[in-house]
Amino acid sequence: MISTFTVSAVQQHCNQDRQTNLAVSIGQITAAAKSGVDLVVLPELHLGPYFCQTQDIGQFNLAQSIPGPTTDCLQAVAKESGIVIVSTIFEQRAPGIYHNTAVVIDKDGSIAGKYRKMHIPDDPGFSEKYYFTPGDLGFKPIQTSLGKLGVLVCWDQWFPEAARLMALAGAELLIYPTAIGWDMNDSPDERQRQLDAWITIQRAHAVANGIPVIACNRVGFEAAPDTDKGILFWGNSFIVGPQGEFLDTADDSEAKLLTCTVDRKRTEQVRRVWPYLRDRRVDQYAGLNQIYID
Repeated sequence: MISTFTVSAVQQHCNQDRQTNLAVSIGQITAAAKSGVDLVVLPELHLGPYFCQTQDIGQFNLAQSIPGPTTDCLQAVAKESGIVIVSTIFEQRAPGIYHNTAVVIDKDGSIAGKYRKMHIPDDPGFSEKYYFTPGDLGFKPIQTSLGKLGVLVCWDQWFPEAARLMALAGAELLIYPTAIGWDMNDSPDERQRQLDAWITIQRAHAVANGIPVIACNRVGFEAAPDTDKGILFWGNSFIVGPQGEFLDTADDSEAKLLTCTVDRKRTEQVRRVWPYLRDRRVDQYAGLNQIYID
């Protein structure tokens, strides 16, 4: 296994139709490949506007199978470019069963694996429980030609248990495709607190597990259907190293291809100096399998 590899995160606007958004994603993948990138991550549900702002039965028509038309297209791009791709798709698994699914395509064009979003939010503007069945594939890294990728999705990023289980199963990198933003009624101070919390929790996953993290968000305002309300997706995608140090960042408005090098030797060195996995008291953690300890 190579000691270093180059990764990118695509921060993009996703407010156009499926073909336009997919073309933007493919353009960024191609640009990344030409610059020597080995792995590229796309935002959550990057094929279209964030449809979960409202509950609309017609939106189920957007779902597709895996394999399906989008994975077929991305598989061809991956094979032609020799690059690993992480995409997130509204998956129709069976009649009446839909998932928010991350699919990992290896550089030879094969589907290396899938991860179905486990934690499903239900908040104003984020009505995901209406659309998505919770995942059933567990917190298992996906083996690729680059190594084991710990792929999680958006709301999963707030749960340290998910990150830890991925790390314990051998993930060398945590990847979070994301669609998160501000309610337009939030005050500037509240917006800043939310953003700071989002960045902090994911940097903490890097620190606590001693591995790099990629957080890849969409950016820009997307109106809720038939209203003047909507979500301002806050961008701020970032890649951090195993001590939570920033390797590349984006702001809250730009479309950007973030790129940096991941060094396996550095990850191993950090884990030797900060041996959190060694010092875990697994004999005392039984309460973690309970919702609440009375």
